[in-house]
Amino acid sequence: MSSLRNQLKGTGVALVTPFQSNGTIDFSALGNLIDFVIAGGVEYLVSLGTTGETPTLDRQEKMSIVNYTFEKVNDRVPVVVGIGGNNTKEVIHDLEQFPLVKATAVLSAAPYYNKPSQEGLFQHYKALAEASPKPIILYNVPGRTGRNMEASTTIRLAKEVANIAGIKEAGNSVPQAMQLLRDRPADFLVVSGDDDLVLPELGAGIDGVISVAANCFPKDFSDMVRAGLNGDFATAKKLNDPLIEAYNLLFAENNPAGVKAFLTELGIIENNLRLPLVPISLPLYAKIKSYLKK
Repeated sequence: MSSLRNQLKGTGVALVTPFQSNGTIDFSALGNLIDFVIAGGVEYLVSLGTTGETPTLDRQEKMSIVNYTFEKVNDRVPVVVGIGGNNTKEVIHDLEQFPLVKATAVLSAAPYYNKPSQEGLFQHYKALAEASPKPIILYNVPGRTGRNMEASTTIRLAKEVANIAGIKEAGNSVPQAMQLLRDRPADFLVVSGDDDLVLPELGAGIDGVISVAANCFPKDFSDMVRAGLNGDFATAKKLNDPLIEAYNLLFAENNPAGVKAFLTELGIIENNLRLPLVPISLPLYAKIKSYLKK
């Protein structure tokens, strides 16, 4: 089997979870979104990422989303499943229980709130890798977890733990991404988790991105990434420049509230979130409408 670095090169999209007005999952809208992003040219999907409001989904809902996603995708593109948390034992239980036969890999966000040391992060991921039936993609997102996973810890995991196959690096630091790209094993996948930094990180040699923006701009965004991967940075910059304003709008108040507003204006989902998240403010929504008209 080829390495994840070959299988997941390019753009993955961290799918939102559409809800109906009564708060239940809108599977019809999820199906429309899946078709929309695949038609737009993304290379793979990520189900149950943070953008999918996973903290507010119960275990049965998560399993239903994963099963539906596999059925709807029908092997058109690879699917990565998000399974993470700050209770290592509970995450291991999920890895053993979730329907992962058709998954290409598991994306596992670093533990949030309890802020483990670098050694704690290493031991957490080592335990997950030993229990997981699929390769683990680390997910460093200190803006949400409160703890940065240092490049040296990631490289140690990459070199010492067999089932650790890649990282989604969302540290908002190009220098840290460059250190990972310098020191990683040859088959270790490194993708960005910061949409607004993808273009410069492509210049540094990153393998792609797991994106929020690709929910609503799948064609332009994935074309931009492919151009960068092919070394055509003139084309990549031309495609990225109009998206810079969109990146700011997407994350101005909250993710996924921003992307859900975009998708509502595109007619793909309804603008419903689960508490404690709420829709974006009316002034920001007006800016999004104005941007899309341009």
